Amino acid sequence: MNSFSYTRADDVATALREVAADGAAKFIAGGTNLIDLMKENVERPSRLIDITRLTLGGIRPRSDGGLRLGALATNTDVAYHKEIERRYPLLSKAILAGASPQLRNMATVGGNLLQRTRCCYFYDTATPCNKRTPGVGCSAIAGFNRAHAILGTSAACIASHPSDMCVALAALEAVVRVTGSVGERVVPFAAFHRLPGDTPNIDTNLQADEIITGVDLPARGFAEHHAYLKIRDRASYAFALVSVAAALEMDGNTITEARLALGGVAHKPWRDPQTETMLHGQSATRENFKRVAEALLRDAKGFGRNRFKIELAKLAIVRALSQASFKEAHS
Repeated sequence: MNSFSYTRADDVATALREVAADGAAKFIAGGTNLIDLMKENVERPSRLIDITRLTLGGIRPRSDGGLRLGALATNTDVAYHKEIERRYPLLSKAILAGASPQLRNMATVGGNLLQRTRCCYFYDTATPCNKRTPGVGCSAIAGFNRAHAILGTSAACIASHPSDMCVALAALEAVVRVTGSVGERVVPFAAFHRLPGDTPNIDTNLQADEIITGVDLPARGFAEHHAYLKIRDRASYAFALVSVAAALEMDGNTITEARLALGGVAHKPWRDPQTETMLHGQSATRENFKRVAEALLRDAKGFGRNRFKIELAKLAIVRALSQASFKEAHS
């Protein structure tokens, strides 16, 4: 680990001034991802700016009927909050499917959005990786890529996004609130993370002089018909090979609205709203779910060791939608 200086910010304005003054500085809150990256010399910040004293915690109601998650609210705070469990159980279940209790106690909402891929080549500084050093190549394409992306990949990168919470937030169509040197702005969740393209080193559309202040949940949480399915190599403390957040609105056995977000298959939580509309007005049948799964994976591409994930994702979509269609299983 390289040497670095440490400062503590007491308000958002100070934090922004500190990070703007040093292009190699990083914010730190729970540190559950950043510290690992520093230990492996993947991240080498010149300064850490501690933001844990900022008043960005808590979960509070919004005037539109939704909830605001403070950027410094821990994953545990969110997962076990009574209103989250009651109104947004999809989010609670996704969070509890990730990491361990100890990590969830430290990890924050903002940090979860900014966590970086767990690609083994990204963590291994002895191997070429375009996410670490643009232009040197992607070792995963012809290497060990069992956990890597099958959708939205590029010739520069096939890394997958690691978050469970973000998959649920994508399905719920949350909004990310950020503050920077030019003021505040809101970012639709679908526009927050990026596909790799030619710049896989840039994970999000957050600017260098901005900080996440919160995440807004819409009033509707799909509490009656939802499912979060995570398929992984072991039952706990493992990242998803494929995960599915399914959320349905139903009138009897007829689907009036459908949301599907996939994790473990792309550089960001994967959604295709146009494909989701294939279920609108349709019966909740396995045949209709299979048809949507085929359409959602129509452009999937495997890279040797991870080709199995294409069929696995289709099966997972069908299973998650089947689970979500039964109200009594999730009430």
